[in-house]
Amino acid sequence: MAAILYSYARFKGYDVSSTVDLSRYVDVGQVSAWAQTVIGWSNVQGLITGNTATTLNPIGSATRAEVTTILMNFCENIVK
Repeated sequence: MAAILYSYARFKGYDVSSTVDLSRYVDVGQVSAWAQTVIGWSNVQGLITGNTATTLNPIGSATRAEVTTILMNFCENIVK
């Protein structure tokens, strides 16, 4: 989901250069190398903030409520 939103934002010309250090998340090692930038951007933008303060759950499934929250955050934080 993060990759789709990142690609869409880049396509629309939004700034996707911001990223954040994900080392505070204990499961950051489960984030694929190609997705590090995408997840870092999603996190700094407030789209994907993790299941807890220290876990991202990058290989888990998102619930409908989580997807709704991510999409709402995208519309409020990214879309201009």
